[in-house]
Amino acid sequence: MVTIAVDAMGGDHAPKSEVEGTLKAVKSLDVQVILVGQEEVVRRELDSHGDWTQYPIKIQHASEVITMHDNAAKAMRTKRDSSIRVGARLVKEGVAQGLVSAGNTGAAMATSKMIMGVVPGVDRPALATPFPTVKGTPTLLIDAGANVDCSAEMLAQFAVMGEIYSRVIFKTARPRVGILSIGEEEHKGNDLTKAATPLFKLLPVDFVGNIEGRNLFDGSVDVVVCDGFVGNVVLKVSEGLSEAIRHMLQDSLRATITGKIGAVFSRSAFLDFKKRTDYSEYGGAPLLGVKGVSIIGHGRSNANAIRNAIRVAAEFAEGHVNRIIAEELARTQVLSEAEPRS
Repeated sequence: MVTIAVDAMGGDHAPKSEVEGTLKAVKSLDVQVILVGQEEVVRRELDSHGDWTQYPIKIQHASEVITMHDNAAKAMRTKRDSSIRVGARLVKEGVAQGLVSAGNTGAAMATSKMIMGVVPGVDRPALATPFPTVKGTPTLLIDAGANVDCSAEMLAQFAVMGEIYSRVIFKTARPRVGILSIGEEEHKGNDLTKAATPLFKLLPVDFVGNIEGRNLFDGSVDVVVCDGFVGNVVLKVSEGLSEAIRHMLQDSLRATITGKIGAVFSRSAFLDFKKRTDYSEYGGAPLLGVKGVSIIGHGRSNANAIRNAIRVAAEFAEGHVNRIIAEELARTQVLSEAEPRS
């Protein structure tokens, strides 16, 4: 049984969402969960749900909490008994096979990298975020915000890691990989995207060239690679747009629905749309490239998001994603000495 450590103190609604999500996970998945946080607080929340001792749940005490307002670097150094750090240490020591946190994103990334270490061949870990598409299959955006400034070599590493994750977790037979740019033509883009193109041609991936922002949602590409600055802007704009559309659609339905049958069908369509664009269905963003499994969730993650983040962490661990990343990156070292394919 895979064991996942959950930062019980990090999210906006902690520990309520973390505890409820954990209970959902242990009841529906073959996992054991260690809730990491202030024991008295976590136990009180668990007790409010009845006899939780019948489930594979443990509590690991951590006296400190890194808040959303803390400076990530400073908190990582000074709060040595924080729930994020204790959880990462459990993964490092092999007690748990993965960490889930909806807490301070910067602290979760920095702590995971410092405590767990980095996979050989990776310069910097990157956040990978799934986007819903019209075809129903997710597109993976990497990097979604871990690295503001990137080199072409880092983008190539992101491509390899993202391709593997799409293949193992989303079961994509041969993921199509593209570079996010301002036009499909190879000569378009900035210095970074132009420098990355010849490197991508050497990679053992199905490289489809430059893609544009609209391709994130049309299902024509499976992995989209960019630097963390661009990726985070894309992510936040997309989240805001999706939320705005849901609100506008809901308002329009209320204003136009007539009759009970029409109301039922319209509500069903709205709920389907809401589910397809709901971040909680995907759980969280994996920090690819660390020596361990670290899934970082949205600060306002609800119980469903925590449950799915635990699921993703377990699938990541069982799929031996890190081992495959290390092997593929070792191959690219050999390929880099060859000439780019035409």
